[in-house]
Amino acid sequence: MRILVTGGAGFIGSHVCDTLLEGGHKVWIVDDLSTGFEENIPVGATFVQTDIRSLETARLFNEVAFDAVFHLAAQADVRKSVRDPINDLSINVEGSLRLLELCRRKNVNRFIFSSSGGAIYGEQDVFPAAEDHPQRPVSPYGVAKLAVERYMFFYYNEFGINSTALRYANVYGPRQNPFGEAGVVAIFTSKMLVGGTPIIWGDGYQTRDYVYVEDVARVNRLALTLDGFTVLNIGTGIETDVNTLFSSIGELARCKVHPQYKPQASGEQRRSCIDSTLAEQLLGWRPEVKLDLGLSKTVDYFRTLHADVTK
Repeated sequence: MRILVTGGAGFIGSHVCDTLLEGGHKVWIVDDLSTGFEENIPVGATFVQTDIRSLETARLFNEVAFDAVFHLAAQADVRKSVRDPINDLSINVEGSLRLLELCRRKNVNRFIFSSSGGAIYGEQDVFPAAEDHPQRPVSPYGVAKLAVERYMFFYYNEFGINSTALRYANVYGPRQNPFGEAGVVAIFTSKMLVGGTPIIWGDGYQTRDYVYVEDVARVNRLALTLDGFTVLNIGTGIETDVNTLFSSIGELARCKVHPQYKPQASGEQRRSCIDSTLAEQLLGWRPEVKLDLGLSKTVDYFRTLHADVTK
């Protein structure tokens, strides 16, 4: 298949490209490199550096008859969405809608979207939350993800574009950017390996569901088989609090630094954990990498990265 991956130079997107190429697909990447890195782009992919809202992206749809679009490009920082909801709307909603329109005009009949299992549900009533849990996003980022899902349903219902929304838990692993405000595993790991002091926002007892990036990439490829409009949670169903995560990474990094605690940022829920039973039923997918192994692989990756930089 001819596949476009937006955000393919990013953390999750580059892993998705890897698994698509391994499956024999032809891959094009659109990424403006605002948060992605050119070194993440796999050999064999065709790269176009541009914004998803640009005329250059539209021209690419004229040049290539795509069979599917994997949409991962996003403003992915919850705190930034709270500070600047208009910018978040422009990138995450307008950008996604422009892509759906291009799919409609060019008869691309498969659209797979990287959504959010944590941000969409907000403060949960039950743990883990299934896909039918009430959707009460507490950040503009979550509102935008839910809005795109609603547009996807419209484009499926009206134009027959097979659309799948993958609601991720907290994804972690190699290539995650340690220099932003999001991606706590990468931030903690990188800070510890260079002797820095990581920050914990709040008391550290807030919980998240951590899923390894290779498991996420694998379910993206499996989603190519789905017809209709489908929403799937992609997580482990296991809660881990930030203090425990910090201690685990510290042991692996052989670092005894204490964190600096700062007030909890607005727009983030207290607990988040999602149920991926439906993904197993429809795709045979379940997470294979346990947290201790995934953290070990991630620390090893960043240790090698820092060794290369300091040579």
